[in-house]
Amino acid sequence: MDASSTIRYRQPWNKGRLVAQKAPLKVKDIWALRVRLQLQRRIRDLALVDLGSDSKLRGCDLVKLGVRDTAMEMEMA
Repeated sequence: MDASSTIRYRQPWNKGRLVAQKAPLKVKDIWALRVRLQLQRRIRDLALVDLGSDSKLRGCDLVKLGVRDTAMEMEMA
């Protein structure tokens, strides 16, 4: 048996599923999230939510940011 005969066909993970862009958060949802984070004293997460809502960045882009990236943004403002 050669290697090509042992490879099986893998089905795509999204076959048969509806995959689309998610709807943006509503203002009341953002405020509810902010209040919960404030009550739990989760300062880092609250800062990420605020930065994300102000800058319209996606979550995957937010977590890539470093302290210097946000500090430079603050200096420019």
